[in-house]
Amino acid sequence: MKNKQEVLDSIISQGMLPLFFYQDGDVSIEVTRTLYKAGVRVFEYTNRGEAALQNFKLLKELQQAEMPDLHLGIGTIKSVHEADAFINAGADFLVAPIVNPEVAKIAQDNHMLWIPGCMTPTEIYTAQCNDAALIKLFPANILGPAFLSSIKELFPGQLFMPTGGVELEAGNIATWFKAGVCAVGMGSKLISKQVLEGKLYDQLYNDTLKAIELVRAGR
Repeated sequence: MKNKQEVLDSIISQGMLPLFFYQDGDVSIEVTRTLYKAGVRVFEYTNRGEAALQNFKLLKELQQAEMPDLHLGIGTIKSVHEADAFINAGADFLVAPIVNPEVAKIAQDNHMLWIPGCMTPTEIYTAQCNDAALIKLFPANILGPAFLSSIKELFPGQLFMPTGGVELEAGNIATWFKAGVCAVGMGSKLISKQVLEGKLYDQLYNDTLKAIELVRAGR
């Protein structure tokens, strides 16, 4: 398990958190290898299907064998049961679509970074009360950069990351950073259904390089 601050620093430094789930374990491994080859050192596998835990264990083996400097997190963690299962499987950090104080407590007890999803000022405040160093604005395409611009002065010093519909496009990414985010979550706009089903690893490699460059330029 990686240190909480180390993982947070890695997300901020990378400026982008790729995330995906796919039911095929071999494809999940190759996608992870491709992301790593393109320079990704922190990413989130999402708990979005029956194969998630088994696939995560495969990715953990891959990390230990080939990628010791990769921070491997798990997303879509809504319950204590899910948190326990993936912590036992070696997750380096937890990402959630909701604010569950019980999951926050487990993360604290394990000195792990917990990134809850928030959509309202009340949820953001509740997340802060439960020690959320980084808050996921979700779904980002519904909230938009103007939402963050409007509320960030209410929460001085809080780190935010939009996830859900962030585009692989210079203007969109730059607008989010201008609004005040420290990183952007990149899911299906980067690791698309077409990439996964077609095993389009060269395209993914090039798109990941592009995403890293767009983040660098947009900051």
